[in-house]
Amino acid sequence: MVAATVGLGVPLGCPYDRDVEPDGRIEQTLYRAGFRRVAGVDETGRGALAGPLVTCAVILPDDVEIPGLRDSKLLTPAARERLASEILRHALAVSVVKVRAGSIDRRGLHRSNLRALRAAAVRLDPEPDYLLVDGYAVARAPFPALAIKAGDRVSKTIAAASIVAKVTRDRIMRALGRRFPEYGFVENKGYGTAEHWDAIREFGPSPYHRLSFNGVGQMSLWGAEGA
Repeated sequence: MVAATVGLGVPLGCPYDRDVEPDGRIEQTLYRAGFRRVAGVDETGRGALAGPLVTCAVILPDDVEIPGLRDSKLLTPAARERLASEILRHALAVSVVKVRAGSIDRRGLHRSNLRALRAAAVRLDPEPDYLLVDGYAVARAPFPALAIKAGDRVSKTIAAASIVAKVTRDRIMRALGRRFPEYGFVENKGYGTAEHWDAIREFGPSPYHRLSFNGVGQMSLWGAEGA
């Protein structure tokens, strides 16, 4: 079910290209419309060559103030860790879903992402009254949902979800980096840096690489042919 955004008066013209903290206007509009448990959901790791896709959904109390809360990409790692702890301490509900590389290869990235966003939202307890999604429309949600372009720049709940998702995934990639130091996962978090591509060419992909991604699976085939 998708909400009628005009009827709710959601401010769709909010600025999203500035390094500012979300002002919470979208959430406040929904609270005034009678929605008490507003959730935000976001994902991280879409473009990585290795590691999981991680989605997170968060419901914050309507009166909570978490100074410094903003899009996770605008924060230092230390700030993200601190804010993730604050979010988990204050949140009414948090849900995290991890999608392994093999599942992404089987289902495709976009389909996997939409399934994971929906799963994170549906698993929230208590269930949200309304869902704000960063960028992508979530089909068949059992509650009203609104996709917002660059939502992590304008929605507090989406920003909170982006932080918890990013911290969760970074911890996973650091752990994988200790197991597979040759790929530099601690530094690159699985993304396609020049050094990462060089490592794939030299060592072939790990069990955590996404073989369906252009160039990654081909490395595995080339390695087999040259063995």
